[in-house]
Amino acid sequence: MTGTSEMNMLQAINEALHGEMARDERVVLLGEDIGHAGGVFRATEGLFEKFGAARVVDTPLAEGVIVGSAVGLAMAGLVPVAEIQFLGFSYQAMHQIAGQVARLRYRSQGRFEPAITIRAPFGGGVRTPEMHSDSLEGQLANIPGLKVVTPATAADAKGLLAAAVRDSDPVMFLEPLRGYRGIRGEVPDGDHVVPLGSARSAREGDDLVIIAWSYQVELACRVADSLAEEGLSVAVLDLRSLVPLDIEAIAEAVDRCGLAVVVEEASPTGGFAGEVVATIVEECFWSLEAPVIRVSGFDVPYPVGMLEDTFVPDEARIAAAVRRTLETA
Repeated sequence: MTGTSEMNMLQAINEALHGEMARDERVVLLGEDIGHAGGVFRATEGLFEKFGAARVVDTPLAEGVIVGSAVGLAMAGLVPVAEIQFLGFSYQAMHQIAGQVARLRYRSQGRFEPAITIRAPFGGGVRTPEMHSDSLEGQLANIPGLKVVTPATAADAKGLLAAAVRDSDPVMFLEPLRGYRGIRGEVPDGDHVVPLGSARSAREGDDLVIIAWSYQVELACRVADSLAEEGLSVAVLDLRSLVPLDIEAIAEAVDRCGLAVVVEEASPTGGFAGEVVATIVEECFWSLEAPVIRVSGFDVPYPVGMLEDTFVPDEARIAAAVRRTLETA
């Protein structure tokens, strides 16, 4: 029986990369400072020394080149794992992500398998400069051909990353900045794979369900635990991946509770929370006892550090949305 080890999310990601590179010699890493330096957050620490410069490649500061190179490597039969240092920088590579990566299988009529994983940290709470904390998952989910994965626990970071690397479709693997060292947990030793498209019940409950992903799951669980002390039974559903989306799990949770709150860090207009709300209306309309409330960022550019706490959803805003929904029902 496989044991477990306690580690933070960053350590779990590092372990997954070590495991996948050892398992499949076709796996290659590329990105800024990932080799000698071990990555800006040390996610790739030790990989250069273990697997060498031919498989762990330091690139120029050019996101379009990083992603475009991954396309060429995949077409040559390798399995590239590219790192974009911060998700906001992916705007500089969007012509490659949307125009090449996502369309490679379709454009080649199945001749090429775009087995490409693009890792990028995102999200607030760490006082980063502009273009570092932007939550772009809704924009990425709107690109047909891409899978979008958002782990919320250390164990899922390892298991979902392993699944992403092994997937024959391109995967955007989005890692919460606050979770790198702020989320710890027991992680299965050895080979650990979590299937993409399978949501996780993070908290059981019957009064209302909070639906979230990435670091917002952590906040939602704190809110659920706090409200439990008041006798409220609040469930938390961790989507894990946005594409593919576990519609069955969403429908089951909402049908059971009748009330839902959806939490995201992104700006609300065009954000993925709107997609979740639309899914709930399509699948569970007759089960709803009150309108679904979103808790999001705001429709403004991501603010400077001193204003960040007013932009990013927090426990107080989530709890207020839960109470308002319960009162409306």
